[in-house]
Amino acid sequence: MSDPAAARRTLEALRQRAVARAADLRRAFDALVEATEGSNVDDEHDPEGTTIAFERSQLSAALDRAAAEVAEVDAALDRVTAGTYGRCEVCGAPIPAGRLTARPTATRCLTCADRGPAPRRGHA
Repeated sequence: MSDPAAARRTLEALRQRAVARAADLRRAFDALVEATEGSNVDDEHDPEGTTIAFERSQLSAALDRAAAEVAEVDAALDRVTAGTYGRCEVCGAPIPAGRLTARPTATRCLTCADRGPAPRRGHA
């Protein structure tokens, strides 16, 4: 995606969906918490099978993923503004358009992505 305006439109639409998903998950989480406040539910012996703690954990994890997606999109939008969007953060090579189409928040070309995580700064 070499056109910054097109990249920005794609990322803004992706961000809008991620923010809406996060809001939906937050409402579901809050509703679950509210519904179970003050109840004396024994999760360990719950006849329904799925425990309330498990449901809360699942919703919390999904909410964390949605928040992380919003952060990834925001970082990609920052790269569009800086003029570095579509360039590998490791080697500086262009990230192929197909990869950016499949994963608009990609920060690495396929070669560098296949190498695994970059070493943390200050560590060998």
